[in-house]
Amino acid sequence: MTLTALALPLAAEERPAKELFGAKRLPAKMATAPYGSYAKGCIAGAVAIPTDGPGWQAMRLSRNRRWGHPNMIALLEQFSQDARQIGWPGLLLGDISQPRGGPMLSGHASHQVGLDADIWFTPMPDHRLSAEEREKLPFTSMLDESKFLTVDSRRWTSTHARLVMKAASYPQVDRVFVNPAIKKKLCETWQGDRALLGKVRPIYGHDAHFHIRIKCPEGSPGCKPQAKVPPGDGCDASLAWWFTKEPWAKAKPNPGAKPVKPRYVTLSDLPKACSTVLAGASPASEQEVTYRGGSAATALAFSGSDQSAGAAVEAIINADTTLPAIVPIPIPRPFN
Repeated sequence: MTLTALALPLAAEERPAKELFGAKRLPAKMATAPYGSYAKGCIAGAVAIPTDGPGWQAMRLSRNRRWGHPNMIALLEQFSQDARQIGWPGLLLGDISQPRGGPMLSGHASHQVGLDADIWFTPMPDHRLSAEEREKLPFTSMLDESKFLTVDSRRWTSTHARLVMKAASYPQVDRVFVNPAIKKKLCETWQGDRALLGKVRPIYGHDAHFHIRIKCPEGSPGCKPQAKVPPGDGCDASLAWWFTKEPWAKAKPNPGAKPVKPRYVTLSDLPKACSTVLAGASPASEQEVTYRGGSAATALAFSGSDQSAGAAVEAIINADTTLPAIVPIPIPRPFN
């Protein structure tokens, strides 16, 4: 298969990339590889986590965002087992990534390379949720709405704290994003390994779920890592800043400025390999590429991949190693 055969129509290059990637229902049947950064990239050969497991249930199934790098899916399955050992009944899984990653139609700036995952602060109920319940079950904020950036002690428990810190404990986890109030609460109360607190990063939103980000996998030259977490526990001036007016102040209006026309990210803004990923063939079914913890179904996702397409992607990577600079920061989710 040549690069020309893999090329997309020129018109697609200028359409919003979120429309192109959001329309794909299955991953590219290629060797697994993330390309670009957490907030500007894509993933080839993603696998899906099953909708249900012994320690998890996937939510908002209509979004089709339970796809990720096998490393992420394996971590989530392990995390679900470990969570039960610390008293958490099970995980409600939010968004991971789209089948081919890339920008999403709603809700995220990151989650583009299959290395991010959201976990609800709501514990898994003792029954299997129906499809309708998974769509409509509301989020539960851990904040006291009557106060500024304050954790609600009626909802937040020591088990919530242990859950977040367990997520931070895995060596492959790079960061765990939470609301600044939750980070402050952990700084004040956590009695375990304080070194792990440095991985827990404050960010807007993230009061009803936390966000796990894993490192670029070994042997993934097209994956652009985020800068290393600063040394220390993060319970310092960088956290105190969130409790000032500055992060919450509205931008000052400039009466003389011309209105800025919104510009969508297009395919040409993404790493060149993403065009190949977008044009790649799909597997026969979702079941073929659903992660089974090392089972034959998982192996098929790799052994049956389109090797010629993978070679074409590597040629692009080798020819263009400069990826666009980007600071991958999760944003508040405007949708349930």
